[in-house]
Amino acid sequence: MGSIPEKPVSYDLNIPYTSVDGPTAATKHPAYLPNFDKIWFEPLKPFPFEDPALRVKDTSLSNLVHSGARLQSIQPRLGTIAEGIQLSALSPAGKDELAYLISQRKVVAFPNQDLIDAGPTAQEEFMRYFGKLNYQPVSGTVLGHPSFHIIHRDGNKEEIMRFMEERTTTCLWHQDVSYEVQPPGYVLLGLLDGPDVGGDTVFASTGEAYRRLSPAVRAFLDTLTTHHTSSKMINHAKALGGLYRKDAVDTVHPLVRVHPVTGERCLFVNGEFITKIIGLKDSESKMLMEFLLNHVTGGPDYQVRVNWAPRTIVMFDNRSLIHTAVVDYIDDEGAAKPRHIFRLCAMAEKPIPVAGGGGRGT
Repeated sequence: MGSIPEKPVSYDLNIPYTSVDGPTAATKHPAYLPNFDKIWFEPLKPFPFEDPALRVKDTSLSNLVHSGARLQSIQPRLGTIAEGIQLSALSPAGKDELAYLISQRKVVAFPNQDLIDAGPTAQEEFMRYFGKLNYQPVSGTVLGHPSFHIIHRDGNKEEIMRFMEERTTTCLWHQDVSYEVQPPGYVLLGLLDGPDVGGDTVFASTGEAYRRLSPAVRAFLDTLTTHHTSSKMINHAKALGGLYRKDAVDTVHPLVRVHPVTGERCLFVNGEFITKIIGLKDSESKMLMEFLLNHVTGGPDYQVRVNWAPRTIVMFDNRSLIHTAVVDYIDDEGAAKPRHIFRLCAMAEKPIPVAGGGGRGT
């Protein structure tokens, strides 16, 4: 008789693909423990999208940044901490200006948000303003609210040990849900609980990374397309005995996309969902993808590291960033300290190619 194969090594330590049970399920927010109710999602159909940021005429952002509010830059050109602004209290004009601010600064952190305590319905309603909500095909959700993607880690010592036997880093650089025909534009992360130190999220600007390349390389990349798929993620969930709610999605996107608000050209690359550059041989595709990922992730001068505290909400522009969680919150026994986050994604436009959208090449 053959031996029973071991479960595959997780390719993303942040995500539980099966139910969280027993003492490791201890949390201050039990309603947000990952739920795996059996819901089936059909393929996403095309839908109209108007970016709220395009409605902003007065870039002073007076409906968002009122007296008593403070915007503090994390890096000169990337990342902002917004203090004194409650997202739950924003008017439609304020939400438009929020979209504009995110498009310009790419990632904005909002400390001490009462929206964290408002519950799933209010959180979904807030995020629905920025686009059609995405339904996650494999990971845990909030019961009755399938648009939530729950990141919950507490313990999982054996999983971490097996992962680090095969990997040199816990980082997985990606854009969220890039395999969809109309991927997310705006993404919201809300921290329910986390370690006192560690568990940061690092963001890299794919627009600035594009601008650092030579004109000759940029001109070549502008012509290329890539194959994105969710099949690896779904097959991994199946191998673990987990639930999947949607068939794999395969999509071809431009390697360089034009941002609809800023007009900048951004590399559309990630280490999770892209399998091939169309028209190149496998060795050429692999070499170029490795170069681009190393280029984007290797430039601290166009990256920003966001620190977390409970009741913080972070919103970011999924079209012009690539990001990774940092799983450094490991105790002396090799187990993860509690970290509990929810994610909501607002789907946006079909990525605009350079040939169809122009954009600023420099």
